[in-house]
Amino acid sequence: MSAFRDRFNRLRGNTAAAEPSIADKENGTTNAASEAVVEENGYVEAQEKFVQNCSEEQCEVEEGTTVEDAPIEQDESESESPPEWAPYDVRLVRNEMGEFLAKEIRYPLDYHHGHHAFAEWGNAVNALTAFHGDEQVMGAAAKGAVPSTFVPLRPDNVLFLDLETTGLGAGTGNVPFMLGIAYFEGDHYIVRQSIIRHPAEERAMLADLKARLPKYHYLVTYNGRTFDWPLIQSRFIMNGFGSKVWEPLHLDFLHPSRSIWRNTLVSCKLSYVEEERLGVFREDDLPGSEAPGRYFAYLADGDPKPLLDVFRHNEIDMLSLAALAIRFGHLLAGRIGTAVPMPTEPEELVRTGLWLERMGEEHSAAPLLAGVRRVQEASPSVWNRLAERDKRLGQWEDAISLWQKAAHAAERNAISDWDAHIELSMYYEHKTKDIPQALTYARSALELALEQPLSGRADSKRRKEIDALRHRLDRLMRKAEK
Repeated sequence: MSAFRDRFNRLRGNTAAAEPSIADKENGTTNAASEAVVEENGYVEAQEKFVQNCSEEQCEVEEGTTVEDAPIEQDESESESPPEWAPYDVRLVRNEMGEFLAKEIRYPLDYHHGHHAFAEWGNAVNALTAFHGDEQVMGAAAKGAVPSTFVPLRPDNVLFLDLETTGLGAGTGNVPFMLGIAYFEGDHYIVRQSIIRHPAEERAMLADLKARLPKYHYLVTYNGRTFDWPLIQSRFIMNGFGSKVWEPLHLDFLHPSRSIWRNTLVSCKLSYVEEERLGVFREDDLPGSEAPGRYFAYLADGDPKPLLDVFRHNEIDMLSLAALAIRFGHLLAGRIGTAVPMPTEPEELVRTGLWLERMGEEHSAAPLLAGVRRVQEASPSVWNRLAERDKRLGQWEDAISLWQKAAHAAERNAISDWDAHIELSMYYEHKTKDIPQALTYARSALELALEQPLSGRADSKRRKEIDALRHRLDRLMRKAEK
């Protein structure tokens, strides 16, 4: 049996076992029975029908063959539409590798998605170079990681990517059934969504993507560094296109979102970030965890209607990616308080300032960090975060003042946070040799740690911390007696 048939037989065997956990992983709930029924009766049936009907010449990828260097002839006329898809502006696309379906939506630059208009992209994109600054790029180029002929960010050389897949993870059983890309071209932001009607169309869809990639030098995703892009790379390899189809500079906005909003938002999932910070409110949106089930239903009966919500969900993701890129561009360009609102919560204020410093934007970070120092009330974590920065820079007086604020806040509000007490104890023991003061803060730290009762395995870490505090206190007491 060919490698192609082998691969899909493995996929067929793995799917029923793997897929019911999708909703469970994302939402903490599961509807495993119904999903399993859909998968067994829909997806597996569609694969069996596909394997039976596809011809050797049209569908098989034999062992040892590759299309890595083969030019792909694109049929740019997408006027034909299958009857069942015609009402939804979904067109049939053909190339040398086969067929698939695609839909294209063009948004004018004056279109607003939440707080931002796409016309802002031209002013925001240059600042995103901070993600791959000159020193970072030159160092990577010396190691062969990026081309030595570094191409700066431009409005038209950035590709946005978001996938809808049959499952989670990057294993062979996870197939991207919908591939969403977007880009700025002329006076429009163009969202292009490709979908496969059955597994045999994946090669044609990937060939279309491969033909488009050389135009772009940057890739924008949300968690794409660990999910979307590695999955696409593995699918390129499995379909014979090779392992180095495209090597972009990646801008994954999940990581800066976590850096700034980790303790401010309930979650850093894109749906939360867009609502709380981009002003985007989805109505009747399909949860991403339900997209695979909709696709399996389509495979079972061929009715595209269940997929319309998947198209819309993916489209909003693509719009929000652009809006988020604009927001981070404004942040890095120093437009806080104008194009981007000034953070009002101390936690977000300090995290934004420290993130800007790490990105090399000290000038933009300075007023934010100064604003944190003027705050009267904040959680100990805010003061500790800024104090750690001052300590690293050798600004001990500022660090001590912030640790004292953090210690007082923890004691006043009975918060189980004794990091500031430990820092102050170490400072007075080692820097000023004031053992009585070091003892005072060590005792307070232990009292805070003991205020909440210990129970169960969840407290094993705190037990170790308490043991360390007792050891510190005993050592300081012996030192004080000398």
